[in-house]
Amino acid sequence: MNYLNELNPAQRAAVEQLDGPMMVIAGAGSGKTRVLTYRVAHLINNGVDPFSILSLTFTNKAAREMKSRIGTIVGESESRNIWMGTFHSIFARILRIEADHLNYPRNFTIYDTQDTKSLLSDIIKQMGLDPKVYKPGVVYSRISSAKNNLISPEAYLQNSDVLAEDHQTGKPKLGEIYLAYKQRCFKAGAMDFDDLLFNTNVLLRKFPDILHKYQHKFRYILVDEYQDTNFSQYLIVKQLAAAHQNICVVGDDAQSIYAFRGANIQNILNFKQDYPDFGQYKLEQNYRSTQTIVNAANSIIAKNKDQIQKEVWTDNDQGSQIVVHRSYSDNEEGKFVAENIFEISTRQKKHHKDFAILYRTNAQSRSFEEALRKLNLPYRIYGGLSFYQRKEIKDLLAYFRLSANHKDEEAFKRVINYPGRGIGKTTIEKLVIAAGDHNVSLWEVITNPGTYRTGVNNSTQAKLNDFATMISSFASELDKQPAYEMGHLIATSTGLLKNLYDDKSPEGVGRYENIQELLNGMKNFSDQNDPDNPDRIFSLSDFLIDVALLTDADADDDDDNKISLMTIHAAKGLEFPVVYVVGLEENLFPSQLSLNSREDLEEERRLFYVALTRAEEIATLSYATTRYRWGNLTHAEPSRFIEEIDPKFLSLPTTPTPKGYSMDFTAERNKFAARHANKPSQPSAPPPGMKRATPSAANPIEASDANLIQPGNQVMHERFGKGKVLTVEGDPANKKATVFFPKVGQKQLLLRFAKLQILD
Repeated sequence: MNYLNELNPAQRAAVEQLDGPMMVIAGAGSGKTRVLTYRVAHLINNGVDPFSILSLTFTNKAAREMKSRIGTIVGESESRNIWMGTFHSIFARILRIEADHLNYPRNFTIYDTQDTKSLLSDIIKQMGLDPKVYKPGVVYSRISSAKNNLISPEAYLQNSDVLAEDHQTGKPKLGEIYLAYKQRCFKAGAMDFDDLLFNTNVLLRKFPDILHKYQHKFRYILVDEYQDTNFSQYLIVKQLAAAHQNICVVGDDAQSIYAFRGANIQNILNFKQDYPDFGQYKLEQNYRSTQTIVNAANSIIAKNKDQIQKEVWTDNDQGSQIVVHRSYSDNEEGKFVAENIFEISTRQKKHHKDFAILYRTNAQSRSFEEALRKLNLPYRIYGGLSFYQRKEIKDLLAYFRLSANHKDEEAFKRVINYPGRGIGKTTIEKLVIAAGDHNVSLWEVITNPGTYRTGVNNSTQAKLNDFATMISSFASELDKQPAYEMGHLIATSTGLLKNLYDDKSPEGVGRYENIQELLNGMKNFSDQNDPDNPDRIFSLSDFLIDVALLTDADADDDDDNKISLMTIHAAKGLEFPVVYVVGLEENLFPSQLSLNSREDLEEERRLFYVALTRAEEIATLSYATTRYRWGNLTHAEPSRFIEEIDPKFLSLPTTPTPKGYSMDFTAERNKFAARHANKPSQPSAPPPGMKRATPSAANPIEASDANLIQPGNQVMHERFGKGKVLTVEGDPANKKATVFFPKVGQKQLLLRFAKLQILD
């Protein structure tokens, strides 16, 4: 029983309650995995048959680690017999045993996402529906949501509200596709991941003898991360626990961040209603973070109304204040974080693996990847591919490469039929054979059809001609236009941008955002200055040379000593000595989509709480005052979450922002509050969070607001020097000024990009 001495009083109490329902509220860093592990070991040491213990986790890694730790206490032979694993793995196991009750073969296939989308594509085609309207990703999302809410296709087709919603979105046949999908899966003896939970519910509901069997088999049930369970998972657990009610759920309502996947925080908040005689244990001692980080996290999560009250505390060192860093742009933010990591790792002798950069969306990784590479700092993207290795990015870059070099065969094969233009695999195979036979490029083959006999019919050759004409038109302008202009032209003209925009599934939206982030980076690249050649255009060819090093994949190695880059969702359950929470701006974090209801905003606040509590020793909060969005430079306000932290735990920015602005943090927040109270802001206001400095020749101001520029103004331009404004014309969003510069002559400038400084 020595293992019990390793527990604090709250942990030990939770481990020692053997029978009855119980809920363990485990604050961040409070040792919940240890409690789960020791509780299972304690049950076995008190005579409970390991075969009668069901322990449900959300990752296979967690299950493996827990089993291993239990084995060191009770022996591997005992730990091996525990029913421990993820919801999907455990219930797939049960479904294989009971498959004949549902008329499935015991060796049924489990379809992954690609299998599902491929089958849906086939069904959509056979039904004669427009695949641009019924995108497989969108349809899959809809079916998945229905299954997680235990809505069968038959019930779906009888639900007038659901059908009305489908009609409103222009997809009235979704229910019929769902039914056909179910029938095709059944005919193929296959289930998808959602079916594993859906069909388990069907099994337990339709066959009382099966329910009775497993209710009495699993006398003790433990559920990790209970706050992340959806309705389907909740109902399975409730049914299985009904006979003995020896159910132990562990979780933290303050870390419920998966509503977009169907997780329902009410499952943990309403546990006492399902089990009125439950025992509740609160693990409030944090073993991970400094006192400053713990107290700051407490002050932010206290703003949520829907929560189980607890006061997380720690005996760890006080620690330093949390630094709030303000950058002028997202690129500058990336540079700051990279340089700060270099400084801390050098000064404090920390390993690269001690650092993590956490962001709200995957698309934000670009500026940090570029900055880390420039300092030769190794990093690893978690929960997703490196930004430049994502398919949609590689697709657009392939168009760029082919436009610059028509002989680039890999780029050619990647984009010849994407987006789809009716050039199939058979045609491509014929082209490859002809090119190989004559030792010429694929481009040479398609642009000289009379010379190379490919066997391609006239209709297909016409499509090849159109493709070649399009690429040639890009090539003719390649070095005449800035990189951003050309990049946007290619993304639009090829149909790639529209193809991604039309996909409204979460994955599709993410891919579209990634393309926009690439274009944002190209805008920054185009806007740079060459002091030796003020008139130089930074073209797409220049960009390709610059980005080549960034897209060169790192060699695989076993070295895990790398800086971690990941979304906050991917970081849940992890911890790092040094954490940077970046992009803390209104409409980015919290997301603009979360501002419609208190429930959504509280989930965003819980997400921020998760981010902050990943840090052990040092936490830095970062935001930019300007950020490119959709190719436009926009001004950003710091996230409300910064202000919601008790300021005594923060080190706020005090240094002046470039271009003659100075920060007034309180004024910045007041302005934000006024805006959200529907008070209109003044059209001539400076960028959010900044006070306009007094203009003078020695202290110029940046005229980011086009209304400040008037004919007759003396101005300063970064590239062209001093000049005089002759005329101003156009609507406020697209105002242009004609300016005479003594050094270079007359120039017409788009004011929102010109960065002019007024000198008088």
